[in-house]
Amino acid sequence: MEIKNISKSYGKKTVLKDISFSADEGVCIGIVGGNGSGKSTLLNILSGVTRCDGGCFEYDGVNLFGNRKSRAEIIGYVPQSTPLIEELSALDNLRLWYTGEEIKRELSGGVLEKLGIGEFLKVTVSKLSGGMKKRLAIGCAVAHSPKILLLDEPSAALDVVCKQTIREYIRDFKAKGGIVIIATHDTDELPLCDRIYLLKGGSLCEYRYDGSVEGLIAELKK
Repeated sequence: MEIKNISKSYGKKTVLKDISFSADEGVCIGIVGGNGSGKSTLLNILSGVTRCDGGCFEYDGVNLFGNRKSRAEIIGYVPQSTPLIEELSALDNLRLWYTGEEIKRELSGGVLEKLGIGEFLKVTVSKLSGGMKKRLAIGCAVAHSPKILLLDEPSAALDVVCKQTIREYIRDFKAKGGIVIIATHDTDELPLCDRIYLLKGGSLCEYRYDGSVEGLIAELKK
């Protein structure tokens, strides 16, 4: 996977300037930056929600920006606000993405079991906790077995158990050769990442995280 020279401006404000990085199979990339730094904009662009002003996103020689079908097959995206239908049950939301047989299979040793979704299948989404919604959103996003998973603040405001469940799933996704791109504020997620990039002032630079939260904060403030 290779991302080349992605740029985005809103009027006179430049949000992203020539963003470039690459990743091989089984690699997790962490994108760290302050509020309004452009992390969500970058993931929205990669997922196809937002158009960029320039650049390309290549996977296996295909520019995903120019091939909607390939992008839909290759990318799984979980934004900050979970894109679920609140009036439906968890099961009915899954039925929008899986066949009945697929749901049964995935609840028995598959991704839906790993995410613990069987615990709340019949509950209306509006009554689910934030962690349950996030796990359900991930379950829906990976229904088509994507090669690249985009996660925007995957564990924000979740309890410890839900965070651990999601992290275990990310490790499993990587182990099967998937590529993960995480935009995060949570330093507890950084050990999942094989490479970490700081996004500030519209530019992206690689950062060697040594476990020092104070050092990371100081770097972001520069």
